[in-house]
Amino acid sequence: MTRSVTMPSVLMLVVLLLLMVDRLEGVPRDQLIQLSCNNQTIGNQTVFSQNFIQTTEKIGAQVQSSLFGSGSTGIPPDKIFGLLQCFGDLSTSDCIICYDAAHFAISRCFPHTGAILYQDGCFMRFQNYSFYDEYSGPSDTRICGNTTTKGSVFESSARQAVSNAVRDALVNVDYFAREEVLSTRGVNESVYVLANCWKTLNVSSCRSCLEDASASILQCLPWSEGRVLNTGCFMRYSDTNFFNAVPVRSTSSNQGRMIAVIAAVVSATVILIVAVLVLLYIRRRRWLQKKRAGSNDAKKMAKILTDSSLNFKYSTIEKATGSWDETNKLGEGGFGTVYKGVLPDGREIAVKRLFINNKFRAADFYNEVNMISSVEHKNLVRLLGCNCSGPESFLVYEFLPNMSLDRFIFDAMKGKELNWEKRFEIIIGTTEGLVYLHENTKNRIIHRDIKAPNILLDSRLRAKIADFGLARSFQEDMTHISTAIAGTLGYMAPEYLALGQLTEKADVYSYGVLLLEVVSGAQNNKSKNSEYSDSLVAIAWKHFQLGTVEEILDPNLMFHTYPKRNFKKEAIKVVHVGLLCTQEDPSLRPSISTALRMLVKDDEPLPPPSNPPFVDDIEISELEAKIQRYHDDDDTHSVATVSHSQFSPRKREEGESSESKVNIVWEKEHVYKDDKNEIQEMGSESE
Repeated sequence: MTRSVTMPSVLMLVVLLLLMVDRLEGVPRDQLIQLSCNNQTIGNQTVFSQNFIQTTEKIGAQVQSSLFGSGSTGIPPDKIFGLLQCFGDLSTSDCIICYDAAHFAISRCFPHTGAILYQDGCFMRFQNYSFYDEYSGPSDTRICGNTTTKGSVFESSARQAVSNAVRDALVNVDYFAREEVLSTRGVNESVYVLANCWKTLNVSSCRSCLEDASASILQCLPWSEGRVLNTGCFMRYSDTNFFNAVPVRSTSSNQGRMIAVIAAVVSATVILIVAVLVLLYIRRRRWLQKKRAGSNDAKKMAKILTDSSLNFKYSTIEKATGSWDETNKLGEGGFGTVYKGVLPDGREIAVKRLFINNKFRAADFYNEVNMISSVEHKNLVRLLGCNCSGPESFLVYEFLPNMSLDRFIFDAMKGKELNWEKRFEIIIGTTEGLVYLHENTKNRIIHRDIKAPNILLDSRLRAKIADFGLARSFQEDMTHISTAIAGTLGYMAPEYLALGQLTEKADVYSYGVLLLEVVSGAQNNKSKNSEYSDSLVAIAWKHFQLGTVEEILDPNLMFHTYPKRNFKKEAIKVVHVGLLCTQEDPSLRPSISTALRMLVKDDEPLPPPSNPPFVDDIEISELEAKIQRYHDDDDTHSVATVSHSQFSPRKREEGESSESKVNIVWEKEHVYKDDKNEIQEMGSESE
């Protein structure tokens, strides 16, 4: 007897078998979920950083052959303890990739005495004390997905799967378990649960941690996604199959029926399925091989750097900085400490001593050096050389005696040293540097971290853009780059923060914030006027609407001392351009070259800006007249026609952070909320 093959049956088989492709080969799941840095900072940073590097090397060596690594280096109080554990369904090679990403991210917590990091595939922690027996702590939290809610069937299946995962993990030698409850209904009610304790715990501690985690994670229901990040264990449930390919026990009672359906239609669809499987398998293999190559080719990349003309001997730089003497320390950021040095020929240099270990980030280090060395402009800090073959990696730059712009404009006393003419020259210099990065024919570059600390000043107070650690190359034929989100809150464009799609308009937004800071002397989200709780962008927008922009101008500019020069009008024009650059809609923001023309040409049209982010959609009544007020003695300005409406600032949602100095890397696909947890402040970067 023959059975007809219906189109729904074929589609069901295709979907089921395509999902099996995900099990043919694993993925490292190296998306960052949470990074928390201790509040305390270390005493002897030089010794502690060396101990950190040696400890991570020990862990890295263990990860090469297992899914776990731990170690310690040094003597108290600078002794450091470290731990890395990959979850039980990762392969060794994927664990190495997850460790690589975790090691790079957690190093940004230096010089704090400890940090805890959770990724979807692994956990990492370092402290200045032994923490291996800890299974609970004040930072234990849960993170619930907030996009989709599920029904009662899903809730019941989730409770069953969580309970089974706790039971199975305790009898597994690796404290690892995963469970799935499959659904054959038309809607997706399947549940996938993963649980893992750290190997350093005993059975009793693991049981306590998982029981607490299970009680906590079930409070995420009916959301479709939930995670618990405990001191001694990790648990996750989802309606999406995120597992890698290892044997898994299924609690579905309908597997027999599913097998019968698959067997009935396989003969009619086998050619199509095989073709699709082969194609997807090849594409996945190529992607993973390419990603793994970045980890496995570290020695090759290090050799390329060592043989290049940019290479400095480690001993030369160590001597130039007085063996990293604290008196030569210029600053400290999220990626490294900067020291002043003097070469044997008398040249002064700035050396960025990186926290990361070259063995696991050599490819990224090489790409960064290659990118910076390929561009040269009077308003870009010049890279003199580098080294990644010694015990540490470092970059060597030209030395700029006046340090960074933020040391002037945000300081009540030093701000007086930058009058309006000097500040405008700094603005133009910064703009010209960005134009070169975005539009040079050799290699278009998006900086991703334009802010006052990354604008350095030479002996004549000329601006030079620095710190290309987050920069990305941008080819001519690309509309955007999809990338993990990185930068400084308060300077990051909203569309990049939400979607992870990077274009040059992200730099334009950061540049607009910088313009407003230079003119006002106030830091974004940290206004000097305590009466304001809004960001500087929102404050500038409000005053622009009311025609009172002069009220936010930095008093240190002392425009009254130049009665015959129209500097105030020029400053108001810069505010106008800054608001154009920080518009919520990226398509409305001008390019950097257009912004430059607006600043230097009196006849360049200045359209009215639309609302910036975190301000409700507004109607801008009487805006045309107010723009004309700013330019009433210059008939050459063109003013666009606008509609009439009412302004009202958006109220900040409860729990919404206004902090502007947090360096982060977020998972692109989801944004999670939890009132127990905030990504810890890691300090502003400085060159």
